[in-house]
Amino acid sequence: MLMQHYGDDLLRTAYMLLGDRHEAEEAVQDSFILAFERIGQLRDDTKLNSWLLRIAINRCRMRQRIWSFRKLFPSPHVEKWLEKEEEPGPEVQLLQQWRKGRLTQAIHNLSYKYREVITLHYFQEMGIAEIADHLELNINTVKARLARGRHYLRQILEGDPDWIKNNQL
Repeated sequence: MLMQHYGDDLLRTAYMLLGDRHEAEEAVQDSFILAFERIGQLRDDTKLNSWLLRIAINRCRMRQRIWSFRKLFPSPHVEKWLEKEEEPGPEVQLLQQWRKGRLTQAIHNLSYKYREVITLHYFQEMGIAEIADHLELNINTVKARLARGRHYLRQILEGDPDWIKNNQL
């Protein structure tokens, strides 16, 4: 029941953080297994979503540290499972897929620390203080990472190849 209720949300978050569908699926699966094993540590049932999200973020961080051959061959396309169920006209659909793919690819080009705060802020709709609490960071650190992450995204999306080539994100 928990997987049905929270699985899609955690999967989207993990995909945005890891940039690989299979890695994201494994991270979410690991998260649910760990949550099942440690459900006794949850003190407040109203914070279940937040608790699961924290577990998933930590699993993504752990996977990000592990070297993998999959990282040598990143997928350039956004997976179909991220698309909405509603079917607009073909022209609108094409434009939406192009924008989503471009934004997702730009986010995946960011370093993990920027990708993490951008994903939590814009895709999980978390506030600065909530992100700081989840990631155990100072509020000013979160603000700085968001500002830098947005700046880097703007540079990537505007297509400044010299800037991208000269800056390690």
